[in-house]
Amino acid sequence: MNQLDLAPSIFSLRTFTAAMIAYWVALEIGLPRPFWAVTTVYLVSQPLAGAVLSKSAYRLAGTILGAAAAVTLVPNFVNEPVVLSFVMAIWLGLCMFISVHDRTPRAYTFLLAGYTTSIIGFPSVNAPGAMFDIAILRVQEIVIGILAAAFIHGLVLPATVTRQLTSRARQIRASAEKWTQRALAGDRTAEFRRERQRLVVDINDLQELSYHLPFDTGRLVPRREVIRALQHELSFMVGEARATEDRISYLKGQPGGLPQEWQDIIKRIQEWVVSDDDPAYGRRADELIQIIYALEPNASPAWTWREMVVVNLAGRLIALVTGHRNAFYLVNVIDNSGTCDSTVVEALLDGAGSRSFHTDSGLAARSALGAVMTVLLVCSFWIATEWPDGPGAALIAGVTCALFGPLDNPAVPTRKFLIGSIVGCCLAAIYGFAVFPRVTDFVLLGAVLAPTLLLFGSALARPQTATFARGVLLGLVNAVGLNATYSRDFLGFINGAIAQNLAIAFAIVMFVVFRTLGGEEAIRRLRRAGFRDVIGRIQGGNSEESRWTSKMLDRISILIARSTVQSPKPSDEVTEALQDLRVGVVAGELKALSASSTKRQQEIIDGALHSLVGFFSKRIRNANERPAPILLAQIEELATEFRADPHVPRRRAAVALAVSLRRDLFPAAELPGWTA
Repeated sequence: MNQLDLAPSIFSLRTFTAAMIAYWVALEIGLPRPFWAVTTVYLVSQPLAGAVLSKSAYRLAGTILGAAAAVTLVPNFVNEPVVLSFVMAIWLGLCMFISVHDRTPRAYTFLLAGYTTSIIGFPSVNAPGAMFDIAILRVQEIVIGILAAAFIHGLVLPATVTRQLTSRARQIRASAEKWTQRALAGDRTAEFRRERQRLVVDINDLQELSYHLPFDTGRLVPRREVIRALQHELSFMVGEARATEDRISYLKGQPGGLPQEWQDIIKRIQEWVVSDDDPAYGRRADELIQIIYALEPNASPAWTWREMVVVNLAGRLIALVTGHRNAFYLVNVIDNSGTCDSTVVEALLDGAGSRSFHTDSGLAARSALGAVMTVLLVCSFWIATEWPDGPGAALIAGVTCALFGPLDNPAVPTRKFLIGSIVGCCLAAIYGFAVFPRVTDFVLLGAVLAPTLLLFGSALARPQTATFARGVLLGLVNAVGLNATYSRDFLGFINGAIAQNLAIAFAIVMFVVFRTLGGEEAIRRLRRAGFRDVIGRIQGGNSEESRWTSKMLDRISILIARSTVQSPKPSDEVTEALQDLRVGVVAGELKALSASSTKRQQEIIDGALHSLVGFFSKRIRNANERPAPILLAQIEELATEFRADPHVPRRRAAVALAVSLRRDLFPAAELPGWTA
């Protein structure tokens, strides 16, 4: 059995050990419902030690907040069942709305605050006087589970976030190097486009891992600033490589083709970029950059269109080489090996900035509304029928909404969870009425539970089976009766199991009603959000480039995931979104350049940017809108104005930006009339 196969088994063994320790401690100190400690272990356990500690800390905070809300709400509204149901549902909806907006692990705090109130509050409506005591007991049971999971996963064969992050960083850098090599070779195959899309997703995955670094148990934990700097460099390489590929292809198709000296330097870059085992990698990058500068056209006469494209190509190649050099240094810093230039690294850390993420307030509101309506309708049925197991159903409905409501299409995974829950209840019946009556001590109890918990604990560590396994484990642990004393109540068991699974099924129905969003509509919402951000970038509302770029890439990553569900083929929407990213970056640089330009140049830049805003405003209504001819004329006027600018650095920057806009927005346009 290889290491990849062993990892889920080791995770399962650690989790089972933590669950049994939590159960034993809860029994020893006399807690009435120790199964909550076991449930908590399986909820917070993650394959990576840092993620367990992170989730445990946020769960603890959310549990305390949720318990406080339950203690506040239930005693004050217990005599008004309808009002109590309403305020509990509103609290859950509010917590969900906040958590969906927070794309960091902190969101778990608000999820826990929402459904912990349901866990404590609904079963306590028949004994409001004991509300505070019940809340304290639930918090103790949950804290025991948190501490047991954190202790075992943190100390026993820990899989550190640092190790996983280092491995992923090296893999992503290697993928970027191979992808760049293929881009320079002019590869435009569908497989190449898929690799580019995977690279975007991988860059965002680094951020998810980095959130857990403050909780990691590794000896040498990298700074989160290093991860942000690496993401920043990789993010820009995605756009630069695509632009470089376009310029090379364009020049090859022109009379005279791509000059031999440029073919030679491109070949050298292709050879260099994949040689990151060379200690002189960084020094060789600096040499390549100097050669590229030397190949640029002479700045004395006015540049021709061809020379302007060459200048643009030079800028793209320099950016690519610089990006790969920087990524080489940063990955070496992350794994504390290899060579790096400390001066360059410190400058990168200072300039990395913060990152931002896509949020959709409309979908967040729909998630919250769906949770509110689910809990209200379950409570209405409970109150109207005086259903004895109504509190349990309301509890499970709230927990299900909190667990799955934030997902894009929650009905699909919730169905898997329901199937798992039904299987778990069936296993609970076998254990509760055929096995447990023969169990005489704690050791034997652990022995009979071990095969099932170890099997499904291993499945919990595998993404493709995790949702089903979680349903089995929670269904089994909640229904089997792991309390302080054994109770053999078959009718109570059946009613509880029915309530549990009906609540999950009802949540699925409400997800379909409130959260089902067609794939095409979801993609349109993402594209419109991207258009608005490009407009904001042009108008100066998103001045911090790293935050703007990270938000756009995060949105593109979500777009890739949703497009893949629609079709396994590379998505045109993703290609266009990457183009929008490049246009936004160029427009931002053009706006910054305007500050150091002459009044005439500023007027031309402002006119082009104004037309760009109009173009993207129209695309909000119709994503297929094409840019107007006046924008092409303004871009050519921009190039005309700057192509003979005596201020060479400004000339170089302006014409490169003009060429980028023209190639991105008008790739098939005829050559400008004033030059060949």
